[in-house]
Amino acid sequence: MRSRGKSPDVVERREKREGLRELLVLSCNALYTRALHYATDYYEGMERKSFAAMDCSVAQCLEVVGEWWSMLIIRDSFMGVTRFEDYQRRLGISRNILRDRLSSLVDSGVLVRTPYSEHPPRDDYKLTSKGLDLWPILTAMRQWGDKYAAPAGPPIELVHEQCGKTTHVETVCVECGERVGPRDVTAVVGAGRDPAVLLSRA
Repeated sequence: MRSRGKSPDVVERREKREGLRELLVLSCNALYTRALHYATDYYEGMERKSFAAMDCSVAQCLEVVGEWWSMLIIRDSFMGVTRFEDYQRRLGISRNILRDRLSSLVDSGVLVRTPYSEHPPRDDYKLTSKGLDLWPILTAMRQWGDKYAAPAGPPIELVHEQCGKTTHVETVCVECGERVGPRDVTAVVGAGRDPAVLLSRA
């Protein structure tokens, strides 16, 4: 009677296939782990990146207010919030992150710290003229959110105190008073452009 067991050659080939399959799985896992490691390093590197050396006014603005929570802190400052506990209560932000963001905005000259209590020590945080100049940026962000991310309508609206009407802000030319859109202007080199940058891009 013929043996129903597999021949040694068949067993050996099967073991080789299983060994190759296992090696392939291990290799794929190793590649995935390495890719994840590099992706994480890249993400963290981007998160820590500073725009301080970039010759661009948009980048310099982001250097000051581009961190998470910064513009929401500034939003609440325009709404009259000045005290740490009120920021924390309204935003639901952790105290250590809030403390870091407030300190950063103070160091950048956007907010000024004014003591209002000695025992215990407590400070108000108020907008400086540099901070007040962020109002058009904050308003543009709010209007964009109202248009594209508020399907039920604007959460808040601005009423012009002089005429009592709900209003929105538009960009106009200070010379002729006409509305200005992205296709109505041409970018030219300004006085503050680093000559080295111009040479590198020539």
